[in-house]
Amino acid sequence: MAKISRRTLVATAAAAPLAAFLSSKSAKAAPPKPPNIVFFLADDLGYADVACYGRPDISTPNIDRIAKNGVKFLQGYANSAVCSASRTALITGRYQYRLRVGLEEPIGNGRDIGMPPEQPTLPSLLKAAGYGTTLLGKWHLGSLPKFSPLMSGYDHFWGFRGGALDYYSHSAAGPEGADLWDGDTPIQETGYMTDLIGDRAVTAVNDYAKTGKPFLIDVHFNAPHWPWEAPGDQAESERLKNGNLGAHDAGTQATYRKMIERMDFQVGRVLQALEKKGLSDNTIVVFTSDNGGERFSDTWPFTGRKTELLEGGLRVPSIVSWPARLPRGKVSNQVMIHMDWVATLLSAAGVSADPRSPLDGVDLLPNLTGKTPDFPRKLYWRFKSNAQRAHRDGDWKILKIRDNAFLFNVADDPMERANMRARQPAIFDRLAAEWNQWNTTILPELMETKSDNFTGAELADHIGAGRAGNEPDLDPAWPAPARQGPPGGGGRPGPGGGPRPAGPGGPGGPGRPPA
Repeated sequence: MAKISRRTLVATAAAAPLAAFLSSKSAKAAPPKPPNIVFFLADDLGYADVACYGRPDISTPNIDRIAKNGVKFLQGYANSAVCSASRTALITGRYQYRLRVGLEEPIGNGRDIGMPPEQPTLPSLLKAAGYGTTLLGKWHLGSLPKFSPLMSGYDHFWGFRGGALDYYSHSAAGPEGADLWDGDTPIQETGYMTDLIGDRAVTAVNDYAKTGKPFLIDVHFNAPHWPWEAPGDQAESERLKNGNLGAHDAGTQATYRKMIERMDFQVGRVLQALEKKGLSDNTIVVFTSDNGGERFSDTWPFTGRKTELLEGGLRVPSIVSWPARLPRGKVSNQVMIHMDWVATLLSAAGVSADPRSPLDGVDLLPNLTGKTPDFPRKLYWRFKSNAQRAHRDGDWKILKIRDNAFLFNVADDPMERANMRARQPAIFDRLAAEWNQWNTTILPELMETKSDNFTGAELADHIGAGRAGNEPDLDPAWPAPARQGPPGGGGRPGPGGGPRPAGPGGPGGPGRPPA
């Protein structure tokens, strides 16, 4: 054995702390691993349709767990009151009205329109940065051969392309027939659609865990969208086989509850898969809905629903968790909107937006982590059916439905009952001018686009509402406060001889609910 001199021993002992220090510095300098992202999107879920938002008769322990482990927004908005328009904003981070596809409210059967493959999207930007990208469930942003999830940044797609499909037969509304795909290949599978999406999501988590690369998994449920079919409702599926999937003689509150609880169960399976693979800590989990609730939904404390720019058509559950970075159990009053998710998730992943397609959404990460306080927002909406317009600035919101105009303080009056238009004319005029200016920056409304709504014949709480006008509203002027109509903004007969409804009505006639 070689003899070690005292000098060598001293030199080695002195070098050891230095090596440890340098090693420590090197470890600290290593960039953090990009977070994984799992994005749960419900379809037509009302603001209060989950327990953590106040629904007393529905059990949603897994969705509630996301809120307990993260941040729950009380003022989260959809970009649109209907499906494919909102999904345009969710995938691009921009106002949907900047793209032709975003003018469809929603994309109807047989429409040759969709998400342009050259448009930068959240999955395409993350994919370019080394992420694996998967979409499971609903797409509704265009059909083959021109449009596909695989053309818009997703490595993998399993699901359906249209606005709705039967939960058991997987047939679409309308003449298209079966609408189930693996990539760009049509397939047939048996099973309840919510369960099949959950199965695929668990498999995707397990597969990505083996690769070690960061991933985006979009889990876009069709629940609780019509047809109203819960687990075990194959007989209802059979009844609707040759009819209208959105029939107004279908559905019950009990069925609706079961549909949501089954979706929550599948959310829990995905969360459990993340935990088993040791991925929970560095995975961002988002849960939200594409727009406000429909027939059986709970939108308390708001009025309005899907297809309406009242708060009930726009406010949606909005929850995010990221145990590695975000506080747990935080309730946020920060106003936010769908397109903010793109800016926020790109920021969390350390990925820049494409300068050719600047984002309209804002990065909420500094606010979520507590580095910056809540800040006011200016948000804008337009909905062709019934010539609806809305603009929120701070606590104030202006709303136009046909020729009826309103000003609400939605912080003090979330039900939008007290029209402050005559009492606060300066605020009304300022917000109207801001909306008019914003409207010049986006695409104009077009005669040929689809825009859905409900009639009094379809929904009893829309009594008096006939078929909605579907013509572009090209008049930039808002009614001035001095021309305010009767108290409450009640309708008077319009130029066409039909009634001017106090609230939105809908085109399409009975039996054609919005997709």
